[in-house]
Amino acid sequence: MTDSLRRRSLISFFVFGLGMAAFVAGFFILRAQPLVQGTPKPFREVMELNGKIWKKFEKASRQNFAEPPPKGKIPRVNGDVGLAKQVDPATWKMEVIADDADPEARPVFVTLKEIMKLPRTDTALNFRCIEGWSEDMAFAGVKFSDFMKAYNLKGKAYVGLTTVDGKYYVSIDIESMLHDQTLLAYEMNGLPLKHGNGAPLRLVIPNKYGIKNLKQIGKIFFSDTRPPDYWAEIGYDWYAGL
Repeated sequence: MTDSLRRRSLISFFVFGLGMAAFVAGFFILRAQPLVQGTPKPFREVMELNGKIWKKFEKASRQNFAEPPPKGKIPRVNGDVGLAKQVDPATWKMEVIADDADPEARPVFVTLKEIMKLPRTDTALNFRCIEGWSEDMAFAGVKFSDFMKAYNLKGKAYVGLTTVDGKYYVSIDIESMLHDQTLLAYEMNGLPLKHGNGAPLRLVIPNKYGIKNLKQIGKIFFSDTRPPDYWAEIGYDWYAGL
């Protein structure tokens, strides 16, 4: 082996060793970091920065349109947290709180019939799951912006939603909730929602992954403080934008 080749080999091994040492040190440093919502603090800070960047892009009101599937097509059912019990659409009521920080704010209870009296909107979109699959789906319901106008609700920084049993919950920035395609939906692929897909009323928010599209809404509330979020608490990206 020539001196030149030996020198290059030694340098390569040295650089490799330094790289491995840096990797191991970084691993232990990250493990020592405090957890923020189930994620080491540096990772959570990167995800929050990513959310802020995508939020700026979303102000351009990106649309998510797709060809409507055949009427009555059975859609994929994924995720059953918060859907432990069947809900009778005739007796279901959704609790709405205009300001969760105001102890004097009285909740309003809205029935499905009242929701269906509001202006109807139909849309078809490519529904995307954070697990990697997607499917074209059609929905009908009322735009969230129209719902706010009908009930004279003032926009706070965040909207929180929970299922009827309270076991699944999401929080979403108000800009995304006011997107033109965001619906409180009661129909899917031309038919009333089925239990596994969120009957009697679900959120459809096309610029978010499926984890934000909460099924079987039981409560909606508005807040200037970011409410809890089921998946963000166990390490997922809170913003969850496409």
